[in-house]
Amino acid sequence: MGCLHSFMKWFARFLKDDLLGVHLAVNVFVVTAVLWLLLRKVADLNPICAIGSMIASVDPNVKLAYANFRARLINALLGCVVGLLVLIIGGSSEWKLPFALAATALLSAYVVRVTVMWRQAPITAALVIASSLEQHSKLSSLEIGFSRVGEVILGCVVGLLVTWLISKIWPPPKAKKENEIAKT
Repeated sequence: MGCLHSFMKWFARFLKDDLLGVHLAVNVFVVTAVLWLLLRKVADLNPICAIGSMIASVDPNVKLAYANFRARLINALLGCVVGLLVLIIGGSSEWKLPFALAATALLSAYVVRVTVMWRQAPITAALVIASSLEQHSKLSSLEIGFSRVGEVILGCVVGLLVTWLISKIWPPPKAKKENEIAKT
């Protein structure tokens, strides 16, 4: 009887809540499926970078998703630029990674100053630079770096588009917390 009572109490609360978690889960499911089919089946690429990028930028609230998208894109582009510069002018030493990531973090924090996703810049730089640690050729490293950059940006764009489309089909309710956050 105690388990049934606990379940009924939880279920009543679930029905009373705003279902934003369900909206998020639907967005993540749809975008993951789209990216998986597009990258794995059509382009024969690994979709993990694009899916990870999407998860950081998707939100049931289109305004928040756009803010996340914008911040993610700006910091991802910074990380890409630094990562590609390191691949072009850097040597093959593994020690370039910590220096490049620290420089990217400093640029993100003090030059770009979009703190919503400021950790994204060094993450993206790491993804790009890691290709040089796996490959022996500078050209193949650059090719993999550019591919990963494209996957990250594609994940952001598809995440935002699906968020917008789902919000038109099934608009999420306004959450109390979001309204309070938007006012500050």
